[in-house]
Amino acid sequence: MIKTHKTKKSKGMRGNGMGTHGWGARKKHKKTGHRGGKGMSGSGKRGDQKKTLITKLYGNKYFGKQGITSRGTKRDTRQRINLQTIEINLEKYGKKIGGKFEIDLKRYKILGQGEVKNKLIIKAKEASKSAIDKVKEKGGEIILPTVEKIQ
Repeated sequence: MIKTHKTKKSKGMRGNGMGTHGWGARKKHKKTGHRGGKGMSGSGKRGDQKKTLITKLYGNKYFGKQGITSRGTKRDTRQRINLQTIEINLEKYGKKIGGKFEIDLKRYKILGQGEVKNKLIIKAKEASKSAIDKVKEKGGEIILPTVEKIQ
């Protein structure tokens, strides 16, 4: 009798623990939960292969410690502006009324960097001593809110 059909060897995995890929049993490593995700999952004990991904996506600030800030320390969030910036953007910040520029910066602290070329009347929350001196020198003034003392 002549054999007409030869059985081909399967090209899949052969031998003990077939199809487990080192996970022990098939049931342990079937679903997507075991495979990690797109983001930072799986970046734990054996997450070395994700290090390049992390440094590209998140920059170099992801690993290590970035210092501490005690809870009592609050960041200074006051807005500041220099006289130099005000001079450059006079039309943006204020109106020209009879040779003087009236500028309303009630939320800002005025700092004294830069030169003053025009008469400025600035309404501000705070101002440095050098800023007040420079503005007064050109015949202007900085109007600050008055604090009433309770006796």
